[in-house]
Amino acid sequence: MMGYGSRSMIYGYPLVFDFLRCLGHSNVEVVPLQLFETLPFLRYLLYTPTYHSLHHTDMGTNFCLFMPLFDAIWKTRNNKSWELHKKLSSDAGKDRRTIPDFVFLAHVVDVSSSMHAPFVIRSFASLPYQMRLFLLVGWPSAFIVMLMMWVWSKAFLVSFYNLRGRLHETWSVPRFGFQYFLPFAKEGINKHIEQAILRADRLGVKVISLAALNKNEALNGGGTLFVNKHPNLRVRVVHGNTLTAAVILNEIPEDVKEVFLTGATSKLGRAIALYLSQRRVRVLMLTSSTERFEKIQKEAPLEYQSYFVQVTKYQAARSCKTWIVGKWITPREQSWAPTGTHFHQFVVPPIFSFRRDCTYGDLAAMRLPDDVQGLGNCEYTMDRGVVHACHAGGVVHLLEGWTHHEVGALDVDRIDVVWNAALKHGLKPVSNSTKQNSM
Repeated sequence: MMGYGSRSMIYGYPLVFDFLRCLGHSNVEVVPLQLFETLPFLRYLLYTPTYHSLHHTDMGTNFCLFMPLFDAIWKTRNNKSWELHKKLSSDAGKDRRTIPDFVFLAHVVDVSSSMHAPFVIRSFASLPYQMRLFLLVGWPSAFIVMLMMWVWSKAFLVSFYNLRGRLHETWSVPRFGFQYFLPFAKEGINKHIEQAILRADRLGVKVISLAALNKNEALNGGGTLFVNKHPNLRVRVVHGNTLTAAVILNEIPEDVKEVFLTGATSKLGRAIALYLSQRRVRVLMLTSSTERFEKIQKEAPLEYQSYFVQVTKYQAARSCKTWIVGKWITPREQSWAPTGTHFHQFVVPPIFSFRRDCTYGDLAAMRLPDDVQGLGNCEYTMDRGVVHACHAGGVVHLLEGWTHHEVGALDVDRIDVVWNAALKHGLKPVSNSTKQNSM
């Protein structure tokens, strides 16, 4: 301000002094041991988080900020400083706490929701995702990041928590929802998923669960592509859809005798239809493919086949108040539902809550056990501690110690097995049957 300042000092101070101060107080050892082994004199010029932490353990040592040289001259250096740094560095790769037992492999939904990541705005990520006006300010930057990720990127860590002494992590494939519907992007997306699975296998991860579009049937056969290509995988690949089906089925009241099902020939649609038929529930399956309909119908025992009904138009459900939505439907298509209809759904993204006289369920989800630790953010639109059912399905797979892959078609006979295992381990269903449109 007086005209005699040094520009190098002004910029050098925050870039060097403040950087080193933050480094020392970070309490995370990031300075590589190889640096000191290659250039030993740096030990006297650069202090580490370990060096500073020992000062707080032994208040009579390690007074110098940045340059241990002066501690060495005045004999105030803690002699354990560099030995402890070496021990921490050599033990880091052996510490099982840094290797997850479970990975939930997600993907980015859209540009706006990408800013919900905890490393972007932590306070925003600690609450369920909602579209906010301030996101519009960051949208151009997030869009540029999306383009950069499209050109060069790999799966990255989003968040983590601990459950019963085991580390659980969420990784994200660097692709956004709309990219999964681009025909030319299919090969690249599968490559990213495959690399993430192989990385998890190398690390010693026990279970990796595929989220949402990462297990799309048209993309990779619900994960079968990777299991067939790598038959010797130690990590168990799980799509988690068995628990998703269980959550949806347990939301349907026992007295329901008829349901309308869209996405009826998908993995989940097929399993839901087969299960409901055994409960003697009439299933109106919306599909134009008679071949696919009959294939599913013939999977059921003969005594239950009469409960399957093929329909090709939404008008056929005008008197059915239980809709199970597995394929995105427009407000116009919703208009055929009678007053009082409840829309259960397993479609991504969720349908618009258009009808004021109807209720809408959220995507299938479960609440993690009460002893979960370290939850600092919400999973998309879910409350803290609530995760998508496919995420919870992978957690159950780990807790049960199951050694099989859960990929491809759902085993209907395992729906109750997985549901009971989830309840046994303290996971709780999330009631969403009373959500009503407030438009």
